[in-house]
Amino acid sequence: MIDLTARTAKFANNYGYSDVYPYEIVRVVSDKTLEVREMKAIRDPNWKPEIIPGGFSGHCTNQDEQRWIIESDFDRPVRRIRLGKKGWKDKYGSRFSLSEKPRKFHDYNF
Repeated sequence: MIDLTARTAKFANNYGYSDVYPYEIVRVVSDKTLEVREMKAIRDPNWKPEIIPGGFSGHCTNQDEQRWIIESDFDRPVRRIRLGKKGWKDKYGSRFSLSEKPRKFHDYNF
């Protein structure tokens, strides 16, 4: 595993329960403060969720294979995240993880 720091990472993925949202790092304020902006994530038209009956209304059998087209979205607001004792968070408590690449994941089974 590569040890990423605020100065070497390019992305900060936001973990919201079981979903993941891609953010790009737009400015390094310090080793413990970053400015990030959410990226546009469009489901790849070549990937379709396979839903079978089960659960509340259905169960997606191929959600671990999902693919997304991710690109910068300059219309989104810039947010600050800070490194604390429990990792990277914004002022609302949303959790972030630094990464070499952006990641989008939608939990179809939740």
